[in-house]
Amino acid sequence: MIKETTCGITVWVECEYQAEYSNPANMHYMFAYRITIKNDSDYTIQLLSRHWDIFDSLGEYKCVEGEGVVGQQPILAPGESHQYVSGCNLKTEMGYMQGYYTMVRQLDGQEFRVKIPRFNLIAKFKLN
Repeated sequence: MIKETTCGITVWVECEYQAEYSNPANMHYMFAYRITIKNDSDYTIQLLSRHWDIFDSLGEYKCVEGEGVVGQQPILAPGESHQYVSGCNLKTEMGYMQGYYTMVRQLDGQEFRVKIPRFNLIAKFKLN
């Protein structure tokens, strides 16, 4: 598990290769990741948007941006957490993702970025 804390907001990432949804013969490798976001700040916050930088081992780069996460823009009071699962497909058996969330403090409307730590996407058969 990888974690990063920014402005009192901690992001944990777990990732797993999805062999049953992958097709290496067609250069399709699927990965699932679980993200937990915990608000350890003194303020109620809301997640507004996400930004992902995705790289594979061929050097191919994708940028993914959008509102919220899996259709939600969760509001977290101090001490609360939000967890979700999503996925990413690559053309290679290895790569990595990193990015940030744009959050807003409910008290004063101040927007800020929370770093999503870099995590590796590696098919299990490449770990030997």
